[in-house]
Amino acid sequence: MADRQSFTDVARDRAPLWCRVSFLMCGDWALAEDIVQVTLVRLYQRWHRLEPAGIEAYARKVMARLVIGAARRPHRRGEVLTTPPERPHREASPEDGADVRAALATLGPRQRAVLVRRFYCDLSVAETAATLKISEGTVKSQSARALATLRTLLSSGPATLDPAERVLP
Repeated sequence: MADRQSFTDVARDRAPLWCRVSFLMCGDWALAEDIVQVTLVRLYQRWHRLEPAGIEAYARKVMARLVIGAARRPHRRGEVLTTPPERPHREASPEDGADVRAALATLGPRQRAVLVRRFYCDLSVAETAATLKISEGTVKSQSARALATLRTLLSSGPATLDPAERVLP
């Protein structure tokens, strides 16, 4: 019981400082708090083997390793773009939705299904291929062709779309 109480005292006293130290290492408060929580768990697991004078050094070592490990994870890396993302040339208007639906109606059923699942349902290429029971290569090629067709139809303006096609079946 004395062991548990001494751990509780150290955790209560040192955790706020460790959060600040962890934040300075990683730059993210939420991640810093997570790192301190994992550090406390590891500290508790080895509590009976640690010397009282080495607790601070052990905790900082664990925090440093966790920060380095978190920085190496791919989801922590930011995406670097060499060119700005494609932007619309004009402001969107309420009629654009009808134009997009009309342009979608001109596509074949497979291309329309691929685009809706990929971009409206936000499925990956693999998930789209699985739901449509086609290969991933087919999903990619159908997406590329359908998007090229939509860009052509929508860039030339609504005059190229037949008003009768403005409503999806």
